[in-house]
Amino acid sequence: MAIGAIEPTRSPKHHFTVDVEEYFHPSALEPWIDPSEWDDLPRRSPALIDRLLGILSARGITGTFFIVGWLAERERVMVRRIADAGHEIGSHSWDHKRVTEQTPDGFRTSVRRSKDFLEDLTGESVLGFRAPSFSIVPGLEWALEVLVEEGYVYDSSLFPVTQHPTYGYPDADRFAHWMHLAAGPLAEIPPSTLRVWGSNLPASGGAYFRLLPYALTRRAFKQADSEGLAGTFYTHPWEFDDWVPEMDMAAVAKFRTFGGRRGLWRRVERFLGEFSFAPMRDTFAAMQDPGADS
Repeated sequence: MAIGAIEPTRSPKHHFTVDVEEYFHPSALEPWIDPSEWDDLPRRSPALIDRLLGILSARGITGTFFIVGWLAERERVMVRRIADAGHEIGSHSWDHKRVTEQTPDGFRTSVRRSKDFLEDLTGESVLGFRAPSFSIVPGLEWALEVLVEEGYVYDSSLFPVTQHPTYGYPDADRFAHWMHLAAGPLAEIPPSTLRVWGSNLPASGGAYFRLLPYALTRRAFKQADSEGLAGTFYTHPWEFDDWVPEMDMAAVAKFRTFGGRRGLWRRVERFLGEFSFAPMRDTFAAMQDPGADS
């Protein structure tokens, strides 16, 4: 499916990305919080996003924010603040429903609704998409076709790993590349991995950044630097929150979702200080025409 890895720039900047969703959106919480309850729950993302925007502004860093449409509709001021600060706005679906649980028609409705709403709200084109829980997996390539048909030009959903029980696209290239699809070309900019002994280790953010040694992520991005390519980091606003909702979760699931947050602000500031970053749209703009490799 991949046409080939593309080296975007000679001295690339990495991608700092944020999946903008509420604490009740992660897939791990689905057994405890039904979507019908969402409107009755407090939304904590605006204050967390404001603090993160301040940190990025102080360092002169612009990133890419993949936003859930449901949340954007209710927190329009937050979305405008993100866009007004110069950050790229991408789609994280309308309702954070995993692609593995959708029909092609349902997925099309979600990505179209999210794209249209975010573009109307910000006045900017939405170029990229990231699937909730990286849930475009082998066998669901139809979702990539839908993205092209709905006007997206790049995706950031194919995680080239095998270790996670519910996601992973092992055959995906590790860095930005073009995919040749029936509907047309689509650029893929995957989350970063660390290549060790012939295997890809997930080292791009989220729980891996919270729960594993900082050196793992640092080494992955240094490895990307050494290969002349841009790495992709991701996080969520709820990962920075001191507050933990009360629910009867299994200890392991609760630790994986909410553990390791103490000190995360300091850790992410250290990471931002060690590397250079730019929005994903810059990498996409630097990628060569896919027709050149066909």
